[in-house]
Amino acid sequence: AGFSGVVVKPWDQRTRDIYHIRQELMPKLMMVPGIQVFPVLPPALPGGGTFPVEFVIASTADSKQVYQIAQQVMNAAMQSHKFVFLVLDVKIDQPQSEILIDRDKVAALNLNLQQVGGDLGAMLGGGYVNRFSIDGRSYKVIPQVQRASRLTTDQLKDIYVSGPGGKLVPLSSFATVKNTIEPRTLNRFNQLNAVKISGVIAAPLDSALKVLEDEARKVMPPGYTIDYGGESRQLRTEGSKFFPALMLALVLIFLVLAAQFNSFRDPLVIILGSAPLAMFGAMIFTALRAPGDPSMPHWTWGWTTSWNIYSQVGLITLIGLVAKNGILIVEFANTLQEQGRSKLAAVREAAATRLRPILMTTAATVFGHLMLVFVTGAGAAARNSIGLVLVCGMTIGTFFTLFIIPSLYVLIAKDHSKEHLHAVIAPPLPGGSARTNTGPVATGNGVA
Repeated sequence: AGFSGVVVKPWDQRTRDIYHIRQELMPKLMMVPGIQVFPVLPPALPGGGTFPVEFVIASTADSKQVYQIAQQVMNAAMQSHKFVFLVLDVKIDQPQSEILIDRDKVAALNLNLQQVGGDLGAMLGGGYVNRFSIDGRSYKVIPQVQRASRLTTDQLKDIYVSGPGGKLVPLSSFATVKNTIEPRTLNRFNQLNAVKISGVIAAPLDSALKVLEDEARKVMPPGYTIDYGGESRQLRTEGSKFFPALMLALVLIFLVLAAQFNSFRDPLVIILGSAPLAMFGAMIFTALRAPGDPSMPHWTWGWTTSWNIYSQVGLITLIGLVAKNGILIVEFANTLQEQGRSKLAAVREAAATRLRPILMTTAATVFGHLMLVFVTGAGAAARNSIGLVLVCGMTIGTFFTLFIIPSLYVLIAKDHSKEHLHAVIAPPLPGGSARTNTGPVATGNGVA
């Protein structure tokens, strides 16, 4: 299928990604005369703005002063070569003419300022007065000088106002016209005069924003503030919430396991023996820059992933999945200790006995998410990100867990074997005496 002569190929037949297409379109669109055209990629998640960079400079100062500060920040940031382009949302190119009345001349000509203002408002303002009816139709009455007589500022000097005794006085005899250039719009952000710097980046968004922040702090006088919008605001406000969410997940898992095992040591063994190693396995591919990004080396794998919101969700999910391996070993080892085994013998037998269910559940998790790693097509980046974190983290985490958790169990876990060396007391006989077995009897001072 095609439209306007452009043929749309199926996904599996496309040899270029959107980044190469944007790089090819940029110089061609810049050559269009009379307008500025930029190819922009829409945000991956809803809620973002038009551009990835939306940097706001706000102050109580005049809009022109804020514009000058923003212009300096933008020019300095472009020297870093981390931006494809930057633009300001405020344009100071709106012509404006201001009539300046000399009050001394008004008094010398014996004119009334109220009358002068009323005449100018009626001739130039275009205000609504009333309505009149002709042939059953109602029409507005708008007094105003003809358009041909007010096209230029020089024509305003030919306007006459009412003077004393009904005489007409030319406006040029007591007023002058001042021509200025004003902003097209007066933008506000948090009730402050604001100018927003928007643009497309040629580097990671975080480093690009740091360049703008550093340059803004250098040139901004007191009373100016910086803020963000769109995708940049999401990065600055939501990007720092991953570690609190991760800590909350670890605390929640710890408390649930503490209630299950009735101990604070066993949950510590499970979390320390599984979570850090699984996180290492999940993040190692991001550290090696394995994704198929245009900036990546050619030897890297073709997975399209990076450290993003999908990776963060997958990492928090991974903690709960990999903790299951530790639960299986620790719970079975505690049961063996209650049967009289030593700590070392109990955890050794538990690791060997629970190996099969651990490998089965790990294989089910890995193969269940494996398709997310190798999926291609539209939206593959999000699936690759969360799939690679779960598959690699679960595989590497499980492998190390089989060795680390038994070691931590021997060092940290409580020895339960001595607590269960007690005698089984039989029910009382009718004579009131108690019958015991031939095994050891627990007494108040020890074992007899």
